[in-house]
Amino acid sequence: MNQAGFSVLVLILFAGLSSPVLSGSVNTAQILARTTAAAPSCMQWMPIGTCFWLRCTWRGCRVRSSLKIGHYNPDLVVASYNELGGNPWSEIRATLGMAQKAAVRGLLGSLLSVVPGSAGNRTEGSPRSHTNLMFREADAIGHPLTQLPVPGLMCGSQARPFVPYFQSGIDTLAWRSALPEMLYPASLLPGLREIGEGALQTWGSVYPRTGWVTQSDEPKAAAVIAQRAGDIVTRRLQPHVYVALAGSSASGQRMWPPGALIEGDGRSGQWQRLLPEPESGCDVFGDDDRGDATSWGGGIVDAGGDYAWALWRPYQCCRRRGQWFLFNVDWMAYPP
Repeated sequence: MNQAGFSVLVLILFAGLSSPVLSGSVNTAQILARTTAAAPSCMQWMPIGTCFWLRCTWRGCRVRSSLKIGHYNPDLVVASYNELGGNPWSEIRATLGMAQKAAVRGLLGSLLSVVPGSAGNRTEGSPRSHTNLMFREADAIGHPLTQLPVPGLMCGSQARPFVPYFQSGIDTLAWRSALPEMLYPASLLPGLREIGEGALQTWGSVYPRTGWVTQSDEPKAAAVIAQRAGDIVTRRLQPHVYVALAGSSASGQRMWPPGALIEGDGRSGQWQRLLPEPESGCDVFGDDDRGDATSWGGGIVDAGGDYAWALWRPYQCCRRRGQWFLFNVDWMAYPP
């Protein structure tokens, strides 16, 4: 069975296991519907060049060409939530939630007298010192619409459906502590790797990439955590327990995958909110809302503290038309 067929089979199985959707949760069918609704805005599909191939048979060799295209793929569903193992994606919560809890007990049970469970709380200082320090869990799971390429029209993806690329419960030591993340310059020097624009930052920093964030606006805190999870999985050899998005091959095509996710740069990836208040478009985090009547998070606060986004990333590809790829000619840069 090829990858596309396997993906469809897995999709059917998960859809069949769908449980009733609770408040502050989303299921696979809803993710598919909301992602499909946003596709016209988020995909940005366009022809961008021509690829040339050498095809040889017993009668000789000749050069063939194929159209090179570019578009964004929904690679991941990234969730930021309160309760350990409580991913708002209901099927993932039902299948992987207990595994996360067991991992935390196993990893930390012998080290701590009290095994940490759910967090998601706001830590206050003295009566007149409001630190607004939050802790949140995060998961980055392969989007169910990955690995369904249409040769010549759609590119493959580095992600695989339903694969857990990052789960903060599995990465519990690094996610709950500041080591070794606090050793990075971006963790020590204000202004480095900040999410947002302007001299007065109202979002937060990508570093340190832990579950702790100082933020009075809960949706912004969740977005910062999602950006951190995306930052980790799109890079290799990070000091975390995770699976990196890697590889540049897809069946029947030559693919140019995206690079690492960079905050504020839509050319590296864009976010579509799935929960709460699903969006029909994509954008980057970091809007300057200081002059607005309400903050960026106004009207999208989830009562349970559960948030989920689809991470769309740009791919380029062309259909294989021979045994050997020769070269390609780009008509335009992509992403535009």
